Amino acid sequence: MDTMSTNSIDLPLFPSLVAQGDELRKSGRFEEAVNCYLAAAKGMDPPPAMICLKLARGYERLGDFQRACRWALAVVDAGDDFSEWQAASDLLQRCGSDGGIAKLRSVRIALTGSATTTQSAQMLRLAARRVGIGVEIYESPYGQYEQEIIDPNSPLYGFAPDILVLAVHERDLRLPQYSDSPEREIEAEVGRWAQLWETVVQKAHTRLIQYNFALPGEAAMGHLGARLPGSRYMMTQAVNARIGERARNGVSILDCERLSSLFGKLRWFDPRYWHLGKQAVALDALPLLARHMTAVMAADLGLTRKCLVLDLDNTLWGGVIAEDGLAGIKLGNGVDGEAFVAFQEYILKLKQKGVVLAVCSKNNEADAKEPFEKHPEMRLKLEDFAMFVANWEPKPDNLRTIAKTLDLGLDSLVFVDDSPIEREAVRQILPEVDVIPVPADPAYYTRVFSNYLLFESSSFTPEDARRTSQYRGRAQIMELQASAQNLDGFYRSLDMKAMVAPFDVFHLPRIAQLIGKTNQFNLTTRRHGIPQLQAFVKDPNCVHFYFRLRDRFADHGLVSLMIALRCANVLEIDTWLMSCRVLGRTVEATMLQSLFERAQALSCTSVRGRYISTAKNAMAKDVFAKFGFKLVGESDGSSIWEYDLTVQQPIKNEFIEMVQFWEGPHGSASTT
Repeated sequence: MDTMSTNSIDLPLFPSLVAQGDELRKSGRFEEAVNCYLAAAKGMDPPPAMICLKLARGYERLGDFQRACRWALAVVDAGDDFSEWQAASDLLQRCGSDGGIAKLRSVRIALTGSATTTQSAQMLRLAARRVGIGVEIYESPYGQYEQEIIDPNSPLYGFAPDILVLAVHERDLRLPQYSDSPEREIEAEVGRWAQLWETVVQKAHTRLIQYNFALPGEAAMGHLGARLPGSRYMMTQAVNARIGERARNGVSILDCERLSSLFGKLRWFDPRYWHLGKQAVALDALPLLARHMTAVMAADLGLTRKCLVLDLDNTLWGGVIAEDGLAGIKLGNGVDGEAFVAFQEYILKLKQKGVVLAVCSKNNEADAKEPFEKHPEMRLKLEDFAMFVANWEPKPDNLRTIAKTLDLGLDSLVFVDDSPIEREAVRQILPEVDVIPVPADPAYYTRVFSNYLLFESSSFTPEDARRTSQYRGRAQIMELQASAQNLDGFYRSLDMKAMVAPFDVFHLPRIAQLIGKTNQFNLTTRRHGIPQLQAFVKDPNCVHFYFRLRDRFADHGLVSLMIALRCANVLEIDTWLMSCRVLGRTVEATMLQSLFERAQALSCTSVRGRYISTAKNAMAKDVFAKFGFKLVGESDGSSIWEYDLTVQQPIKNEFIEMVQFWEGPHGSASTT
């Protein structure tokens, strides 16, 4: 945004500034009008959508289309009013600028369903662009989703979508009002949807997002319906639960039942919209729906945020520890104290689902750590954080340090601070970092966080629950490396052990998750789902293996994988990727060592690799050259490399010990 003061707004001046800006705009004095609107927006975090739109229109009239689009996109952060979103979307289309927000991914979406989708598509474009996703949308004809999915020659498949959305609603369920055989009805209905998913997977390389079914507010059976297993009410809930259980192999669920409850059932379903234009979801609910659709889509694309960076004073507890002392801070007692405890408990839930935690506080380190070590009501402990930075340096500098130490991009960080000055400094200096403003009342902190959607995830594995400890281990390793005399001694001091093993059923969910979200060290960024991975496992000409690593600091879990296909006497790498948290640990050498051994066992004489350039994988560009591959072809950001096994020396990594058995957290042993 434009530079704004972070002082609190003078509320009595707000309407007069807006009115003055409106008069200036009407008289054609657009630059002065914009200055009035900016003055009205001072200190508002975020500014209301009305002000964002006035600023966007003002900059549009001045011909500054980038600022116009930036303010139009800010409407997404300011609320969920349909008319304001629609106006912002129209302005964005007119101006055609990216609004200064980098486009991370372009995605083709097929929006299919049994209701009108035009307004949904418009809202989705705006919400997606706000988080850096450019979308091209194909809208299936009204009510034709089944026919288009079944017909292999339909325009849907001709569009070749990256994501197919089944935007369906409760009227689509083929369930009676009451059944004497509810189990049979439920299984038949769940089977129908699962068969549609299977058909899509067989005919197109695409992910699916399925709406589940929001129960309507009107219930002919009343409360009795909640007691009868055969009522449509109960059967619909069972269908929702079971399609959620079956949603595997690239299928995500958009929980419309939960969203409609949050929004209000009687507002979500507006019968007049349905009778007028077959609009199954009320227009006023579409921005909320689009926001959540974007979150699910971003999770599927690996574009969600990874690390939550927290301030301390007046953020994790009330008061200032250095001034109020351990007994004086608000934590556990009283309304505010209980609210801060509830907030910490919610943060722990985020950690348990895989969000990495860090601290960035302006404080003396000893003072900052005292509540974690001594306060009986602290729910968060020092070991819950991958990094703990408490000093008097500028917070943008500390955020850079956190990102570098954890080997995360700045666009992986989410920053939380009660100070509007600190928030504005981070926004202006580090625009890649997402900043969450907290309300004045800590009772609402948890609600604000539950409404922040870029911690959404598309899957959950045991690896996720251990992520903070893994990143903390990486931070400890960085400290050790800084003090090491030489690299060889540093690598040996880590006491690294690894297991390399073929893909198996137990590890496929984690493998698919890693393929879906790894961007930096990813040579080809091919996004294989579980069906394709299962096909690789069955293919005798496919070499596939995952890599697990642990050292004296942490068990890093499954952090790398390779897929290669044999063609005659050449083994060609299809996919090679590695989690950024183990970069610089000689893992690449062990991966190639294992690949070469398998290539020789298959009587291959050479290994071929391809690097396909993307906006985020530049760090992997030179890996083939580093290990002696020869460049044999290059075009349009893609390069082909080859390693002659009959001439060149095999690779041997002396710093990582290979083990045959790996006792995991479940007590199960895998073998190479």
